[in-house]
Amino acid sequence: MDLQPLLDAASSDHSHLCPRQILGVRFGLKGLLIHDFELSARPKHLLIISETDGCFVDGVIAATHCTVGHRTLRIEDYGKVAATFINTKTGRAFRIAPALDVREKAYLHVPTEKRHYFAQLQAYQTMPDEELMTVQEVALKFSLAEVISRAGKRVNCEQCGEEIINERERIVEGKNYCYSCAEGGYYQSA
Repeated sequence: MDLQPLLDAASSDHSHLCPRQILGVRFGLKGLLIHDFELSARPKHLLIISETDGCFVDGVIAATHCTVGHRTLRIEDYGKVAATFINTKTGRAFRIAPALDVREKAYLHVPTEKRHYFAQLQAYQTMPDEELMTVQEVALKFSLAEVISRAGKRVNCEQCGEEIINERERIVEGKNYCYSCAEGGYYQSA
């Protein structure tokens, strides 16, 4: 497959192409292939959990067309360039990560390039999958049905009154609360 249109799409918001965008594209394509999804279509039954944000995710989006807005992409920021590709119909999940020695292998594929960034930039586009990445089938530690939820489900928080969508409410003593009011969120009033 010609990677260039996908690499162009991944780098369009960055004004440059970087090794992580290439990894995102390559991992995205591999995730589609593992689940037998068409490479050019927006897969209806694919959920991706990326373990980092940033340019890696832009590569994954370019290859898969999965997005946060379509609720087919989630970020669990572990600071790792890795992603899990889940077929929501079958429940099968595969985590894809860089091979542990991928940076060193990049030099072997481009021996004339002494600058590591540029060696990775070139090598990641052509390295065989087996050298570039690891693929591991994994079991999810959460309910896929709860993550997917049901569109159109809404309740209001008993404490703050704000609307809660997609069945994300917490029920405490029979009352609906948002996550922030029930358990404390990522912010507090200033």
